[in-house]
Amino acid sequence: MKICSTIAEARAACHAARAGGQRLGLVPTMGALHEGHLSLVRAAKAQCDAVAVSIFVNPTQFGPKEDLAKYPRPFDRDCQLLEKEGVGILFAPPAEEMYSNSNSNNQITWVLVEGLSEKLDGRSRPGHFRGVTTIVSKLFHIVEPEAAFFGQKDAAQLAVIRRMVRDLNFAVEIVGCPIVREPDGLAMSSRNAYLDQEERSRALVLQHSLQRAQQEFQAGERSAAKLISAAKEAFRREPQVKLDYFEIVDPETLDPVEQVSQKTLVAVAAYVGATRLIDNVVLEPRTEAC
Repeated sequence: MKICSTIAEARAACHAARAGGQRLGLVPTMGALHEGHLSLVRAAKAQCDAVAVSIFVNPTQFGPKEDLAKYPRPFDRDCQLLEKEGVGILFAPPAEEMYSNSNSNNQITWVLVEGLSEKLDGRSRPGHFRGVTTIVSKLFHIVEPEAAFFGQKDAAQLAVIRRMVRDLNFAVEIVGCPIVREPDGLAMSSRNAYLDQEERSRALVLQHSLQRAQQEFQAGERSAAKLISAAKEAFRREPQVKLDYFEIVDPETLDPVEQVSQKTLVAVAAYVGATRLIDNVVLEPRTEAC
């Protein structure tokens, strides 16, 4: 595996990987890799001739009171995992390589998907998606992948990136990959490492709330308000977990829906102790045969 720390190195390695018309896939990450990230790598390997992974803890997508300083950075372990998966290129730049003068505050050019970026996680974390779309657009320009792979767990991020790619005519296919869960149902996340044993148990309320919404939907309920009310009952039984949002929205526009009449995103975010976790499911009414 070739490890690149500069933009010039990454561009050269990716150009060589695309030689002869090979399809190059990109998996952008912030490191602290788990099975969810590795599932993206495997999807990229299945669909592409060569795979590049980026590891960059992007400072511009963290708020002033968020966990940038303590975000886990087990780089050597991450490299071992990627080598085991057969990744050809790892782009792991320092902050000063991606933002001039070692300071992201000097960045004056931003990519912002207006409207979408203020919904769901964007509403709870002002400026978050501006940081995400700016760094992802940088990665697309540097790596020039034919396809990029993102997890469905970050459903709002996926919607924002898809809209950015469509509006700015990026020549890259965005591939959304299924959520990978722990055996008890908790969505895999690098931030799960912050949870102590008691918090880890309480964190299951996110999945329980989504399951309750699914059960009501499968029983025939189509009112978004009633599905949300039923789902929030799980949080009333777990008062030490602070609900950030529980919403039922269009998966492309992230606008709330009143009735679940087509493919719909059910998204939840909550604080378990100091740790903010997210999860979601997709509801899709069956189409009756004529």
